[in-house]
Amino acid sequence: MIIGTGIDIVDIPRFERTLERTPTLRERLFAPAERELRIPSLAARYAAKEALIKALGGSDGVYWTEIQVASEPSGRPYFVLDGSTAEAVAARGVIALHLSMSHDAGLAAAHVVLEGDSA
Repeated sequence: MIIGTGIDIVDIPRFERTLERTPTLRERLFAPAERELRIPSLAARYAAKEALIKALGGSDGVYWTEIQVASEPSGRPYFVLDGSTAEAVAARGVIALHLSMSHDAGLAAAHVVLEGDSA
């Protein structure tokens, strides 16, 4: 059963300017494994995290650096959640997270679907 959906879009050039103006933002928004990625990939991950928060209905108990977007060998993205963020997601009844991301033509987008138990 779907218990939440979220979508977000990011203007990549604007996102890049924001990162340049605020150098500590990478450390506040991204897990260590994500921080050295190219700007379009970071923008897509930012959109994914925003979409996850929207799907959850808010950010209570959710911390940006406890949300990591990783990729399977095929390239399929997935979330790796840690700490209180993983606990907050589980407490909302989420049993599976589905993520799709894309970036092209100066935009990055992400869509998240949260699946819960049908019982």
